[in-house]
Amino acid sequence: MTTTITTPIEDYAVLGDARTVALVSRTGSIDWLCLPRLDSHACFAALLGTPENGRWLLAAEHATSVERAYDGGSFVLETTYTTPSGRARVTEWMPLADGRSDIIRRVEGLEGTVTFRHEWIVRFGYGAIVPWVSRVRDSDDVKVIRAIAGPDSLTMHARHLPKAHHNHHEDTFEIRAGECEDFALTWTPSWAPVPDLLPVADRLEETRKLWDKWANACAYDGEHRDAVVRSLLVLRLLTNDETGGIAAAATTSLPEEFGGVRNWDYRFCWLRDAAMTLESLLEFGYREEALGWRSWLLRAVAGDFEDLQIMYRIGGSRDLPERELGHLPGYAGSAPVRIGNGAVDQVQNDVLGEVMVSLDLARECGLEETSDSWSLQVHLVDDMLDNWRKPDHGIWEIRGDKRHFTHSKMMCWAAVHRAIIGIEKYGLPGPLEKWRAVREEIRDDVLTHGFDPSLNSFVQYYGSDQVDASLLALLQVGFLPPDDPRIIGTVDRIRDDLAEGPHVLRYRTSKGVDGLPPGEHSFLACSFWLVDALARIGRVDDARKNMTELVGVANDVDLLAEEYDAEHTRFAGNFPQALSHLGLVRAAHTLDVVEKGTARVN
Repeated sequence: MTTTITTPIEDYAVLGDARTVALVSRTGSIDWLCLPRLDSHACFAALLGTPENGRWLLAAEHATSVERAYDGGSFVLETTYTTPSGRARVTEWMPLADGRSDIIRRVEGLEGTVTFRHEWIVRFGYGAIVPWVSRVRDSDDVKVIRAIAGPDSLTMHARHLPKAHHNHHEDTFEIRAGECEDFALTWTPSWAPVPDLLPVADRLEETRKLWDKWANACAYDGEHRDAVVRSLLVLRLLTNDETGGIAAAATTSLPEEFGGVRNWDYRFCWLRDAAMTLESLLEFGYREEALGWRSWLLRAVAGDFEDLQIMYRIGGSRDLPERELGHLPGYAGSAPVRIGNGAVDQVQNDVLGEVMVSLDLARECGLEETSDSWSLQVHLVDDMLDNWRKPDHGIWEIRGDKRHFTHSKMMCWAAVHRAIIGIEKYGLPGPLEKWRAVREEIRDDVLTHGFDPSLNSFVQYYGSDQVDASLLALLQVGFLPPDDPRIIGTVDRIRDDLAEGPHVLRYRTSKGVDGLPPGEHSFLACSFWLVDALARIGRVDDARKNMTELVGVANDVDLLAEEYDAEHTRFAGNFPQALSHLGLVRAAHTLDVVEKGTARVN
């Protein structure tokens, strides 16, 4: 088996336990899974290579139709296969609240007889390491097989196990109406004893209830509620329930340009993305997650405040060097495949702005500051005041020369502005007059150097004549009022230069600012940012039209990738992408607020 996996990204659904995420295709193949945590090594990596790099296939043969959906507000996936000889359903999920890492796949016969193909190809180390596999238990009720290599092991419990064949395990079996077969896979350290089989029926019901309870707590009854709730669920899925760290996506190296080199590892916690996630969860009524993330932040940045990184591992560790995996050909031949992320060493001056905006909202939602949490913010803001004048790599993590990005400067303004609110509104201690003076200095600098009167628009960086979709954040943080002509001019310029219908590019990669070969697709988060901006400046009809079209871009289980290729109607980039789902819920919230006039927009 040497065929490269080319399953469309939009054909994947996800399973997860709030510690890791599995990608399962419409054809029943789990092609990506890192265990025990989302930033661990993959044991199924066919997504970025071939079946030989590891996958777990369980699918009906000769299917004439495949229908799938999540059960309510959960990540319990139900897939119904229809074949010429019958119908069968596969229910699959990762149990919650067990402190274990399990995937369970239940096959049930509905009508007639259906033949299933079963392949179990375990490859630890991102598809590179063939494990030692042995049967460790064999009885009429349940059989047990275990794969071990180095520190990892995977154990499968089932009544009918696949058979060994040239470093693979393969089988076909029939399921008749009324019959049921369970296949349970468990990760444990290789030195641990063979794990017991979970009580499958109990864990299925428990997992459904836990997800449903979380989804039903969503304080939103506006338009596109189903898409909003699913997006919030994705954000929760990417939030580690042990550490509070929030991952940017579940995958690495899904290409922004098919066949190109824009392939990055997003399985880490960006302070910017995590702060935006916190903001969205708070806006929709979720406070426990906010406390968890604030605790994660305190732990992650503990130490010298000048050593603040833009991203960390899920547990808060700092070491994530970028390297390439030469043994993987990449999704659709898009090489290199990267793990780790070299942007960890970049200077991105906008990050603190996002953090301070989210923590300001946390205060407004009733989360009291601790002495440690406020002290952290004071020190970070003071450190920023010494550095905001310097060029940086910007929100898009360019790998070219540093620039004075307008968005970065404006977010520095947002950081000190929110710190000032902490003093003025909540009575927190701090150097108020000093911060007020710097706030005005940054504002004047942005208005002088970041705005081009001849274009009636803010620009991507000082001295540029180009726009950047990140400038839409000018509205989100309240840098200028929404009716300011400079704001309206910038929105219009972005629509003219970067948008085609509702679909918006981040910036023109052909201009070479990012130091990479040109070429990528519309960025879904930016497309939703435009919806947000249009609503704020009063063009509600345009905003609603764009919103409806963009919500329709989601796949059949309401998931979004990083980018969208409108010409070929396909996803690109890592999946599912937190920033895309964040853009959706932010746009929905803003539209709801503008139309109802019920809450603040900034």
